[in-house]
Amino acid sequence: MIDLTEGQELALSAVEGRPLSRLQMAVGWDHNPTAGFIGSGAPPIDLDASAVQFAGGQFFDIAFFNNLATRDGSVVHLGDNTTGKGTGDDEVITVDLGKVYAKVDTILFLITSYQGHSLEYIRNAYCRLVDDDGTELARVTITLGVRETGLVMAKLSRAGDDWTLTAIGTGVALKTPTDSIDALLPFV
Repeated sequence: MIDLTEGQELALSAVEGRPLSRLQMAVGWDHNPTAGFIGSGAPPIDLDASAVQFAGGQFFDIAFFNNLATRDGSVVHLGDNTTGKGTGDDEVITVDLGKVYAKVDTILFLITSYQGHSLEYIRNAYCRLVDDDGTELARVTITLGVRETGLVMAKLSRAGDDWTLTAIGTGVALKTPTDSIDALLPFV
């Protein structure tokens, strides 16, 4: 497993050198129980994982809590966790790289606060890439308080038949990914 920091890249290939075909992008977070006005606490935070596809710099398709799969079936959101409670991954998105429409060259992975809470109310946020065997290939850990309501965590980029994961970790002012696709364009 490789812990990536902002801007670092990881070429995606299996141990034997063959390309990976199916991946899971899992995200997790914990509610910060002391967050809120003068430490009074805040309600559980409903974060949502999303995968947004782009082709040639243009929006192509999306998988998130309100649209669980892309039209080509290559990206599937496995369900919405509205509290972040519990251990392990809170939301998982699967990606079948072999099914991704040929013109799609970028897939952004982000989390957004559906209720509009600042991400300062969460802790232990991460995004991890897992292969079909359950092996964690890479992890992006968010260590700083993010004042915005969304966070672009990472992206998959395609060049020919090869895919690369890039850690981003930048806040965006979105409650859902469909609020403003234009706000995501700088990361494509």
